[in-house]
Amino acid sequence: MILDDAFVAISDPNRRFLLEELRRGPKTVNELAAGLPVSRPAVSQHLKVLLDAGLVSARPEGTRRVYAISTEGFLRLNIWLDQFWDGDTNGV
Repeated sequence: MILDDAFVAISDPNRRFLLEELRRGPKTVNELAAGLPVSRPAVSQHLKVLLDAGLVSARPEGTRRVYAISTEGFLRLNIWLDQFWDGDTNGV
């Protein structure tokens, strides 16, 4: 995962909504689209950005794909962010 891609991915409010929904559990595109004022194809495009950034995963289930949070992708992002909180508050 390239960190720039992850930050671009989470910069969009629709993608943040998708991540928040997936945090509650795996869902299909149709389930995710029900909560957004955008089309199902638009939701699929947003999910592709999140997939490319390594923040979600997808697995086939019959004719559908089920999306879930990628803990590995978020772990990498957290490791990068954690370097800014080393316990030293003198720089604040």
